[in-house]
Amino acid sequence: MSEVTNKKGEYFTPHGWKRVNGSELFSFITSGSRGWAKYYSDAGPLFLRVGNLDHASIQLDLTNVQRVTPPLTLEAKRTKVCGGDILISVTADVGMIGVVPNAFEDAHINQHVAICRPHDGNDVRFVGWFLASEAGGQKQFRQLQRGATKQGLGLDDIQNLNVPLAPLNEQHRIVAKIEELFSDLDAGMAALERAKANLKRYRAALLKAAVEGKLTEAWRKKHPKTEPASKLLERILTERRQKWEADQLAKFAAAGKQPPKNWREKYVEPSPPETSGLPELPKRWCWATIQQLAFVDVGFAFKSAEFAKTGVRLLRGENMEPGRLRWKDVRYWPHDKLAGYEHLLVEEGQIILAMDRPMVSAGLKLARAQASDLPCLLVQRMARLRMIDECPTDFLHYSMQTQAFINLLLGDQTGTQLPHISGAGIERYVTPLPPLLEQKQIASEVSENLSQIESAEAAITRDLLRATRLRQSILKQAFEGKLVPQDPSDEPAGVMLDRFKIVAARLSKTSKRGRV
Repeated sequence: MSEVTNKKGEYFTPHGWKRVNGSELFSFITSGSRGWAKYYSDAGPLFLRVGNLDHASIQLDLTNVQRVTPPLTLEAKRTKVCGGDILISVTADVGMIGVVPNAFEDAHINQHVAICRPHDGNDVRFVGWFLASEAGGQKQFRQLQRGATKQGLGLDDIQNLNVPLAPLNEQHRIVAKIEELFSDLDAGMAALERAKANLKRYRAALLKAAVEGKLTEAWRKKHPKTEPASKLLERILTERRQKWEADQLAKFAAAGKQPPKNWREKYVEPSPPETSGLPELPKRWCWATIQQLAFVDVGFAFKSAEFAKTGVRLLRGENMEPGRLRWKDVRYWPHDKLAGYEHLLVEEGQIILAMDRPMVSAGLKLARAQASDLPCLLVQRMARLRMIDECPTDFLHYSMQTQAFINLLLGDQTGTQLPHISGAGIERYVTPLPPLLEQKQIASEVSENLSQIESAEAAITRDLLRATRLRQSILKQAFEGKLVPQDPSDEPAGVMLDRFKIVAARLSKTSKRGRV
């Protein structure tokens, strides 16, 4: 821990503390068995896995548990946890922690979790909080983990952990203070999370009111002679055909060909929406499908062997999250191979939807391209909506964020391992269509309200981040000996450890004599 070293890089500790390595502090147990799945059951002992542990907490997460009916084998007995054990994830997401309460039901570990059973003489929650601290255990886990493609910790890695131990009485005081402060922090963070959830519900209610016409009821009363949406739809359909024809002529010209005599007959008029069973719309509104309002384009399967280190960014599913495009794991298509793919260049304001796993825990992977996202090329399993002139991009974007559109996607998903939707499924969505002037009013009101919601969400996110940082600051102070006053009368940690080693050695000798 660089925060508690001197200029020579040597560890130093507060008065009365002692630094020990993991081999002095724990005995270790891991499960070598991978055949537990056949013992899964609805009853029986808990089967503790990586998902039951956490980085920022030492409390076991039992919201999603598996149970087993273990066989009567030595392996099953060996992997049974005891109260006071510390569990550490040793593969996948390494360094996640859980402290087993003293009064705990029967449980076993799987092969991804190690039991660290502290020797007598220390407060197990003190050790657990150190392992969960960013400047302490978490930093060391990252340094100790091995593996190029799959990270992992071996028992020798855990044995090399460097742990600062306070006098036992001070350990108790530190744990009490940590948990007192964390209790207050947790209450504050829970209130922030509730406020965040309320904003999410308000956002959904706002969009629902917008696409149902409730948001602009007063506006409609003041504008009774607005051109009906049916007239707008007629123009859109006319413009849709004209766009298609212009695109076809451009393709013929690019290929150096003359269009055949009957080429216009290949145009497919979009089917009108099926409105039976749909709710009544406000006056002068009408129903329309996405197919009537936009061309739905699906990207191309660019060959990964031809990817380059620079060029035009490829917009893949990995580059989408609800509400925005993200460019962390970027692939590029070389500029000198762009010819023939220009039609897949995304334009500012276009609506983009991920077709593979469109719904994630954070929401629908739907966004509008911003100027900062360009240039980028649409890749397979990504859909883009090219809107018809005069078509309501803002309003359709709001409509596609409502539960009605999400329900359509969930109903049309195919595939179990990787749920996906089709372009035809997107085109089928039936959306309300308001008059053009009312759409502009809706966009103005929604934009203003969303701006306020986003500002409030950003403030909550900042406060949650501050709280997370404060938790780590508290832990850092705790293990530097700065969180609670020290008591000179406390027995030093080194003396305590030496005494327990002597007792342990005597017990070991007694045990050996008893077996003779």
